[in-house]
Amino acid sequence: MTTDQDERLKAVAEQAGRDLEDASPLDVLRWAADTFGKKFCVTSSMEDAVVAHLASRVLPGVDVVFLDTGYHFEETIGTRDAVEAVMDVNVITLTPRQSVAEQDAQYGPGLHDRDPDLCCALRKVKPLEEGLTGYDAWATGLRRDESPTRADTPVVGWDGKRRKVKVSPIARWTQDDVDAYVAEHGVLTNPLLMDGYASVGCAPCTRRVAEGEDARAGRWAGRGKTECGLHG
Repeated sequence: MTTDQDERLKAVAEQAGRDLEDASPLDVLRWAADTFGKKFCVTSSMEDAVVAHLASRVLPGVDVVFLDTGYHFEETIGTRDAVEAVMDVNVITLTPRQSVAEQDAQYGPGLHDRDPDLCCALRKVKPLEEGLTGYDAWATGLRRDESPTRADTPVVGWDGKRRKVKVSPIARWTQDDVDAYVAEHGVLTNPLLMDGYASVGCAPCTRRVAEGEDARAGRWAGRGKTECGLHG
C-alpha cells in the first residue's frame, strides 16, 4: 500500500535520477546528504570502502550499514573493523534473527548449498529490510559495468520493494575509476581483492574468478545465480 510519503519520495528519486545522471559521485552524495540528512545511510559489503569514503567527505559521521551474515571471510570482518577505526563514519552491523547454528537446526546444515535464495533471504534481504526502517534513502556501490544484471542501474532511483530512495553514486564508474580513487585516497579494500576474488560475498558461495570472467562470476558459481536479492 503506497502512501503520500512514498509518492513524494518516488517523485524525488525519479527527478534526481534525471538531473544527476551526469553528476560526479560526490555531487550525487552531496545531494543525498542535503536532501535526507540523518535519514540517509550507506550500505557496504566491505569489499571496499569507496562509497563510504566518498560519503564521509560530504556527510562526516554518516551511517555505514554492514550485514554480518555469519558466513563472511575473516578478511571481510577485518575490513569492517578497519573502516570503523580509521574513517569518519558510524558503522552499524546488522545480523540475521537466527545464528548460523539456529538456522542449521531449523533448516538443516548447508542451506546455502541446497537453497541459496532462501539462505540469502534469511541472512541478507530480511535483515537489511529491517535495518533500513529508519532511513528514507540508502546508498550502494553498484556499478553498471559489473554484470549485465546491473547495466541499467540508475544513479538515483526508487526502491519500490523497500519504499526508499536508492542512490548508486558510482554507477557510471568503471573498475579503473574505482582503482584510481582507491590509489589516490588510500581507501581501504578487502585483502581478498588481491587474491583472485573480484567480488566478495559469503565464504561458502564465493570463489576466485578466472581471467576474462566478469566480476560476479565467482558468486554462486555454477548455479545461474549472480544476485543475492538485495538489488533485485
